[in-house]
Amino acid sequence: MLTTPTSGKALSRGMLDVLIRAGLIAALVYFCFRVFNPFLDLMIWSVILAISLYPLHVGLRNRMGGKDGRAATLMVIVALALIVVPTYLMGAAIIHSVEEAAAIVKGGQLHLPTPPEAVAGWPLIGKPLYDIWLQAATDITSLLQRFGPEIKSTGLTLLAAAAMVTKGLLMFLFALIIAGIVMAYGELGHRSAIDILSRIAGPEKGPRITALCTSTVRAVAIGVVGIAFIQMLLVGIGFVIKGVPAGGILALIVLLLGIMQLPATIITVPVIIYVFATEGAGTATVIFAIYTFIAGLADNVLKPIMLGRGVEVPMPVILIGALGGMVSGGIIGLFIGPVMLAVGYQLFWAWVRDPPPLTDSQSLQP
Repeated sequence: MLTTPTSGKALSRGMLDVLIRAGLIAALVYFCFRVFNPFLDLMIWSVILAISLYPLHVGLRNRMGGKDGRAATLMVIVALALIVVPTYLMGAAIIHSVEEAAAIVKGGQLHLPTPPEAVAGWPLIGKPLYDIWLQAATDITSLLQRFGPEIKSTGLTLLAAAAMVTKGLLMFLFALIIAGIVMAYGELGHRSAIDILSRIAGPEKGPRITALCTSTVRAVAIGVVGIAFIQMLLVGIGFVIKGVPAGGILALIVLLLGIMQLPATIITVPVIIYVFATEGAGTATVIFAIYTFIAGLADNVLKPIMLGRGVEVPMPVILIGALGGMVSGGIIGLFIGPVMLAVGYQLFWAWVRDPPPLTDSQSLQP
C-alpha cells in the first residue's frame, strides 16, 4: 500500500508532536527531581516510619474518639521523648569518655604495662607490636609524636563519623515529625497509593502491590531496624550505668551491627571480660555481666516475634541493603537501604510469580 505525501507529512508531524511532548515531560520531571532530590532521603524515611507506626496510630486514634491529628501528635511527642533522652545520655557518656581520656593523656597519668617477651615471638606482627608496645610503656610522649599524623588523621575520621551520625539523628527526628503529619492523613495516603499503583500496574494488581509493599516495609523496619534500636537501648543503658569507657560509642556500634544482621556479642562479650578484668567478680559485676549477655542475645527472641509477622525476606538481602545504603547514603542510608531493597526484592518475585496471561494463539498450541 503506497503512502501519499499528505499522509507522510501528517505522520511526521504527529511524530514531532509526540517527541516535543515527551521532551517537555522529561524536562519537567528532571527539574522536579532536582528540586526534590535534597529531601528525597528525608521523605523516604518519613514514609517508612509512617507505614511502620500506622497500626499503632489507628489503635490510639480509636481510643481518642477518631482524632487523627491528636493521635499523631501524641505519638510523635512520646517517640521524640523516647529517642532524645537515651540519645542525650549516650552523647553525654561519649563526651565524658573523650574528656576523661584527654585529661589522662595531658596529665601524664597514662601508664601501660610492659609487654610480655612472648609477644616478640609471634609470627609476622610480633616484633613490630612488641617494639611499639614497649615504647608506649616507657616513653609514650615520643610515641605520640612519632604517630602524630596518623593519630590526627584518625581523629578527623572519627569527627567526620560523629558529624555523620549527628546529621542522621537530626534527619531521623525531622522524619519522625513529618511521619506524624503523614499518619494524620493516612487513609487518604493509602487510597492515593492504590490509585497510583493501579494506574501503573492495572486496577487488579494495584491493591495487591500496595499491600505487599506495606507489609514488607513494616516487617523490615520493625523486625530489623526496630530490633536493632531496642537492642542498642538495652545494651547502652547497661554500659552507661556501669560506666563503661566509651559506652555510648559501643552502643552505637551495637546498633550498626544489629542492622547489618551481625551478633551484638561481638561487643558485649569483650566488654564483660574487660569489666571482670578491671573490677573483679563482685556482685555488681556479675549482675552487669548477666544483664549485658542477655541484652546482647535479645535479638534472637525479638526476631521470631517481630520479623515473623511480616513477609519472608532473606537475611543476605537485608545485609546487602544495609551495607549498600551506608556506603551510598551514610548513616541514614543504613536505615533506608534494607527497607528499600527488601521492597524491590518482593516486587521482583511477585512479578516473576505472576506471568502474563496466554494469548489465543499460545493457548491453542499443543
